[in-house]
Amino acid sequence: MTASTAIRVRGLRRAYAGVPAVDGLDLDVEQGEVFALLGPNGAGKTTTVEILEGFRRRDAGEVSVLGVDPARPGAGWRARIGIVLQSSGGHDELTVQELVHHFAGYYPDARDPDEVIAAVGLDEKRATRARHLSGGQRRRLDVALGILGNPALLFLDEPTTGFDPEARREFWALIRSLAGGGTTIILTTHYLDEAEHLAGRVGVITGGRIVALGSPATLGGRDHDRAIVGWTEDGRQHTERTAEPTAFVTALAHRLGGEVPGLTVSRPTLEDVYLRLIDEPSQAVEVMP
Repeated sequence: MTASTAIRVRGLRRAYAGVPAVDGLDLDVEQGEVFALLGPNGAGKTTTVEILEGFRRRDAGEVSVLGVDPARPGAGWRARIGIVLQSSGGHDELTVQELVHHFAGYYPDARDPDEVIAAVGLDEKRATRARHLSGGQRRRLDVALGILGNPALLFLDEPTTGFDPEARREFWALIRSLAGGGTTIILTTHYLDEAEHLAGRVGVITGGRIVALGSPATLGGRDHDRAIVGWTEDGRQHTERTAEPTAFVTALAHRLGGEVPGLTVSRPTLEDVYLRLIDEPSQAVEVMP
């Protein structure tokens, strides 16, 4: 493990009633990285993250998170970890300002509560009780509490579930600003566009193992997949898969005498690649740059 490695996992295993949930998982996450962990329900994603957070024991394997085994955490290590759960509740009668100032007292090196409230865009809601916040505003409050301890590592579990499109975009901007400040972020999400916008790298887990690892643009060989060229000719829609879309379109334009009606050129989306990967659980781990 190097000084720049925030998380190192080797041979992680966890079973329930003899059934493997995590089955020999390996993973490295560098400091300052935004890493998205994707996978279907039951793939081992939640178990893996809970082990990293120190909330669940493992059966076997080596795990280091910020240089500490999360199975034996100390108070100092806990203070360096921020967690934003998929759902939260409680403290509904307290205002935003009361909640953030109260929780600041739990950390030895807390950020300034008023600065945190401003950072998550809740300045105008300081005096608003939590139960009166919208879903997006409540999520911002969750993030405020998650980053209050000035964490080196932040876990985000399905952070924008239930958000409308505008609220999601605003939340993404907030996460990018945190990442820009050097916070390492582990993101779990079912929204593939969210992973594509936020993560520098993506890992796909299925059957308790990482089956693909890489940037959103290269995951599973996405950047090398054949392009799909579509066009309209003789009143019908045509498509062609090709490894040389520029040459194909040039030849098509020459044959049609210039403009190509209804021309589209696309490569497989991240969702296309993800669905293919989770349908192929027996494949070996594929690591892309």
